[in-house]
Amino acid sequence: MQGAVAEPALAPVTRQVSGSAAPAAVPSGPERGQPLAAAVAELPVLDASGRQVPFGALFRERRAVVVFVRHFLCYICKEYVEDLAKIPKSFLQEADVTLIVIGQSSYHHIEPFCKLTGYSHEIYVDPEREIYKKLGMKRGEEIAASGKSPHIKSNILSGSIRSLWRAVTGPLFDFQGDPAQQGGTLILGPGNNIHFIHRDKNRLDHKPINSVLQLVGVQHVDFTSRPSVIHV
Repeated sequence: MQGAVAEPALAPVTRQVSGSAAPAAVPSGPERGQPLAAAVAELPVLDASGRQVPFGALFRERRAVVVFVRHFLCYICKEYVEDLAKIPKSFLQEADVTLIVIGQSSYHHIEPFCKLTGYSHEIYVDPEREIYKKLGMKRGEEIAASGKSPHIKSNILSGSIRSLWRAVTGPLFDFQGDPAQQGGTLILGPGNNIHFIHRDKNRLDHKPINSVLQLVGVQHVDFTSRPSVIHV
């Protein structure tokens, strides 16, 4: 699949103001069809060893699906990434696409998070959240009907308890990122081309994975099989 990715245009959200519909406020940041600013592409992310890599280098040569998660203790992010881990590398290679997860914790948390989720694709962190901010990722929860996610298995009580337990029993007692930060999904590259961007309104507003994979020509993935990971 060559060139720009074709996807349906997203209709702007509207809200009622004094009896008339007015466009809802959207975060500042780049939009689909606009190039990513060079200054953003030059911002660093860190790999699991703490090595700095320019953000733009991750998708300079090929298209990439880039998923920004809230924080590594978020049980919703954990279960979403568990399903990202099920995407066969051969499917991505056939479509010449890279899959990248970006968190906002210290890089020390990358390896334990990968072991917990079984995730083996590319992963980096943006500890200062500079890229999150430049891309207009939301901070705080917006009340919106997000529907039931096919990727989330836990209910809010059991999921929150597991997250808290991981926080207090981990070697570094922290929340592995700003709990108020929301994530999003982009399709980028080659170069600084933005083909698709979705900013999560709340913790449940992530895009269904197969709907994103379809945009880049990756085969449909069956997410019904459970991963062989330990829930703690």
